[in-house]
Amino acid sequence: MDNLDTIVVGAGVAGLSAARLVRRAGRNVVVLEARDRVGGRVHTERLDGNTTDLGASWIHGINDSAVAAAAEAFGMRMVEFTVGGYQPDSRPIAYYGPDATRLSPHDAQSFANDVHTVDAELVDVIAESEPRASYRDVTEIALARQGWDAARTQRVREYLEHRSEEQYGAWIDDLAAHGLDDDVVDGDEVVFPDGYDRLPTALAKGLDVRLEERVTRVEWSPSGVTVTTDDGTWSADSVVVTVPVGILQSSEFTIDPPLPEPVAGALGRLTMNAFEKVFLRFPEKFWDDGVYAIRQQGPDSRWWHSWYDLTALHGTPTLLTFAAGSAAVETRTWPQDDLIASVMTQLRRLYGDRAVEPTSVSVTAWQDDPFARGSYAYMTVGSTTADHDDLATPVGGVLHLAGEATWTDDPATVTAALHSGHRAAERILGRTVPIEELWARD
Repeated sequence: MDNLDTIVVGAGVAGLSAARLVRRAGRNVVVLEARDRVGGRVHTERLDGNTTDLGASWIHGINDSAVAAAAEAFGMRMVEFTVGGYQPDSRPIAYYGPDATRLSPHDAQSFANDVHTVDAELVDVIAESEPRASYRDVTEIALARQGWDAARTQRVREYLEHRSEEQYGAWIDDLAAHGLDDDVVDGDEVVFPDGYDRLPTALAKGLDVRLEERVTRVEWSPSGVTVTTDDGTWSADSVVVTVPVGILQSSEFTIDPPLPEPVAGALGRLTMNAFEKVFLRFPEKFWDDGVYAIRQQGPDSRWWHSWYDLTALHGTPTLLTFAAGSAAVETRTWPQDDLIASVMTQLRRLYGDRAVEPTSVSVTAWQDDPFARGSYAYMTVGSTTADHDDLATPVGGVLHLAGEATWTDDPATVTAALHSGHRAAERILGRTVPIEELWARD
């Protein structure tokens, strides 16, 4: 195709958002996507009557959310499910102690209060932390200031370890001290019983999206860009690259000349995580009604510590748990039956023989996805929150990076992807564009 204004690499939410806004401005745009579908890491499986979001699932706080506004405009059904963030309370959570006995409401609230106390302390500790401090370093300082006994301290320490893994798929020693700075939920959280993939499908409507067109090389100069795929080359005035950090860092994706500072430095301080979902569907519920989440404490919780009740979404008794961090890495090559057995061993600690075998299971494998190489990016030790925005610094006036890793306020989310695509479009067009144009009718 001749006379392209912009090439967008990747048909995830970031790429589709950028392409949609640039096209609405009358520019000639093509989207090149390696997969055989749009959506990227927003991916919904529909199998045997079950609708399962294998990638992104939640909007983490719908107050003033552009994603929520877009979903509403596109007619996407939303259901409130406020346990997406790793919160110690706020919704009914069944806590089980190290002896597998459920905590009383008083003991559960006392534990949650301890977490809130440490979180309040962490604000100042993180602000005062050294550049190379890890999240482990700052949490240990905050814990030590409480003067609690060993058992009480360990209970909260364990929670903080789990939060690091469940929020970012990273072991607490590997996550930067500022790695959870964005861990704030504003308003209710919602999920999509009909599938999150309806968002990218709607964003892609009317766009020229070329599927199974894997980009391997992007060459740029002040005069324009050339993009090489497995099938040929494309040229344009500008390019928006939205591939995940794992692809940007791989030898199979080349940007020439190499990315300059501060982009290169920011990219080097981010990495993809190990974070997989495990959906277990049962013939009947064996856990308590009115509980959003089940959590166990103690040494047996090292891998499997939290389960979320998704039964209300479709009427099928379903628990969701996560293989995060070391659990995701170590179980990566396990046969699925072995992984299920490992999870069920922990559920039977809590529920005994009532914990029957699941009738079906879905397990993700984002670590092995050749077009993602992980679920999302996190800040390694030495990184700062500024690295997210620095990664999106325009290069040569023609090359723009976008995606969940390039947005400081709420990285690792669909919200970040959408806003980063909007920002890239504004930079290409050289003017402010109301974000509402993303869901406006053509």
